[in-house]
Amino acid sequence: MTTPMTVATARRYIAQATAKSEQLGIKVCIAIVDSGAHLVAFERMDDAFLGSVDIAIKKARTSALFPLESGQLGALIRSEQLTGFELSNDSLMGFNGGVPVFNGDNQVGAIGISGGSAEQDLAIAKAALA
Repeated sequence: MTTPMTVATARRYIAQATAKSEQLGIKVCIAIVDSGAHLVAFERMDDAFLGSVDIAIKKARTSALFPLESGQLGALIRSEQLTGFELSNDSLMGFNGGVPVFNGDNQVGAIGISGGSAEQDLAIAKAALA
């Protein structure tokens, strides 16, 4: 049986993401969603960009709805010329920072990070899940 995304697990991911972002010296927004792309937990670090709130949530939703890193999905959209794909599902984010969360072979949710460069957001997301 697959363990669903819990608030306790989401808070642990947020703590780990916050630690990594502090190590990098940046302020980010962190969104954790369940396998249905519903928000479980969210944190906006002090002084993180206001616009990053929506982006972090959409990166997490993107990786929950399509079990790929959001940057990988964006590359696929561009390479296959899937014009308009990112407008589906109340808007997707096709750049780094969204990462699916698996329990074994089963996806249980995703994390979305926004506030740094695309590479920094991806590094923070991966550090949160490590």
